Amino acid sequence: MSTSPKTALLEEYALVARALSAPARLSLLEQLAQGERGVEALADKTGLTVANCSQHLQQLRRAALVTSRREGKAVIYRLSDAKTLHLMQLLQMVAARNLAQVDRLLSGLAGGEDAPEPVSRADLAARLAEGSVTVLDVRPADEYAAGHIPGALSTSLEELDHILPAIAPDAQIVAYCRGPYCIYAHQAVTALRKHGLNARRLDGGLPEWREDGRPVLTEATPTE
Repeated sequence: MSTSPKTALLEEYALVARALSAPARLSLLEQLAQGERGVEALADKTGLTVANCSQHLQQLRRAALVTSRREGKAVIYRLSDAKTLHLMQLLQMVAARNLAQVDRLLSGLAGGEDAPEPVSRADLAARLAEGSVTVLDVRPADEYAAGHIPGALSTSLEELDHILPAIAPDAQIVAYCRGPYCIYAHQAVTALRKHGLNARRLDGGLPEWREDGRPVLTEATPTE
């Protein structure tokens, strides 16, 4: 019995859904949203073995969520296009709206308190232009070097205590990280607010900022 066109079409949609069904693959997409990477670097970032990482990447490639190119013997992966990032955002939004456990987990990151409303990217851009905000990039240093919001300071959760003396008590602080699946910014805001500081997280992360068409600096980018 032949497959109907509709069944065949739904099977293609299901191929994409299955590609998103593993936490490891969502973690890989989050990493690739920061920029293209090789298999070994992705394995190191996600804690996967190289072989397992490669298998997950192949499933993402079959669903056309990522593309790859060769650089010598290395295979370099990247998100296929901006729509993959949009799909990641929608998945997070639907889960946050409909699954109570997501809210409980995020509330736990805030120490059980109501988390402050995030700062919109447009609002942050305006505050940066005014010079009225301290921006913290709480991703790993190599991701900051590969691209960051202009004016952002690079720090980690472990280093927050060391930079506190350099932050004015009345500073307006905005922390950001990798995007919709990243919890570093939530954790940083909670830690900073425990010190009595006015801290909020950015709505989205660097991938969303870049997708808006806003400027991104790298360590090789001159700052005039």
